[in-house]
Amino acid sequence: MLNVLANWLMVIVLVVLLLSASIKIIPEYERAVLFRLGRLVGVRGPGLIFIIPVVDRITRISLRTVVFDVPPQEVITRDNVTCKVNAVLYYRVVVPDKAVVNVEQYDEATNQLAQTTLRSVVGTADLDELLSERDKLNQTIQHIVDDATDPWGIKVTAVEIKDVVLPSEMQRAIARQAEAERNRRALVIQAEGEQQAAQLLSEAAEILNSKPGGITVRVLRTLSEVANTQNTTIIFPLPMEFRKILGQHKADEN
Repeated sequence: MLNVLANWLMVIVLVVLLLSASIKIIPEYERAVLFRLGRLVGVRGPGLIFIIPVVDRITRISLRTVVFDVPPQEVITRDNVTCKVNAVLYYRVVVPDKAVVNVEQYDEATNQLAQTTLRSVVGTADLDELLSERDKLNQTIQHIVDDATDPWGIKVTAVEIKDVVLPSEMQRAIARQAEAERNRRALVIQAEGEQQAAQLLSEAAEILNSKPGGITVRVLRTLSEVANTQNTTIIFPLPMEFRKILGQHKADEN
């Protein structure tokens, strides 16, 4: 009797072990690449899948987006400026069986490719382009890495250049250049203001000269404004109209 119970107990244990080895639960964000006797059968999941123990083998592949921080790369730009550049790479697996069959350690391969591409692309750009046109360089790097990883079943969704570290002497040179540019803009704005003011004053003078008594009215208004100050002595030029009136008066007397 005991032997029968022991045999049944052993059978139950074997069945449980067999079922546990045969039943796999694949989450929504994963896929199982199934191999049977070493041959690729297909991709299974998500949910509950059944495999043949010993005969079948599965490799789980995550479909979630991976964020990889590309370490700083020392790069020489096209205008011979040495700097360090790092970036952030976003990619995900879209064809799980290719990621398993076509490349060994797809994540490491993608990361190494991103580093070499970053150095190559930045090396073809000038420093000004690297500092002001990052979006263009980001798109170029993304297209190159995406095309290279397409046979691996990987989609590169974005590449973002994060930091550009320049030598201290280059930082001082850029600061001096920025200061000189600000001074130039200030001088240009001041010159444009003086030009506009001179033009307006010229137009005002023409209007006053064209009207009889215009200069006199302007002088009287100026005297009224000066009288409101605390000055005790007021000096103002004699308008040309007064000189004309005096000259005409002397001519009449002669």
